[in-house]
Amino acid sequence: MSDKKVIIGRTEHIVIPSEGARSIRVKIDTGADRSSIWASNITMSDDGKLSFTLFAPESKYYSGTVYRTKNFEASRVRSAHGGLQVRFRIHLTIILGGKKIRGTFTLADRSKNKYPALIGCKILNKKFLVDVSKGLIRENRTDELTQELKCDPKAFFEKYYHNNPRGDVI
Repeated sequence: MSDKKVIIGRTEHIVIPSEGARSIRVKIDTGADRSSIWASNITMSDDGKLSFTLFAPESKYYSGTVYRTKNFEASRVRSAHGGLQVRFRIHLTIILGGKKIRGTFTLADRSKNKYPALIGCKILNKKFLVDVSKGLIRENRTDELTQELKCDPKAFFEKYYHNNPRGDVI
């Protein structure tokens, strides 16, 4: 295996060999320590085996494969919104940027997230360089906001800034 680092973008495609040859769009997050993947139907058997499926029936990536393992851990994870959660961690083999990698993923409900998996620094470290100008799917939301601002600046201020000085989208 080469020591040369592969350049990847902010979003990439991975393949999970155990899920077949489908390409799965993921977010590359250099601000996240760990990686996370959408899991559903998470249960624990009486003999201590963790069972889960990757993704969920409403996902285009869902295969219905039920995974069962005794090789898992639990960890506390601080979400992007600041909340503390306890999640199971599993080992998963993926292919990213042409490299086959065995990494640790936390199992999470990512049904409301744009990407079904997030790749964090522990997987990226010493293998990849992230070029944020690559792999970006541009959404033209800025033009919509500019148009709204030009149309009625006072209403725009009231909607987005008044009593909301941080500019949180509400």
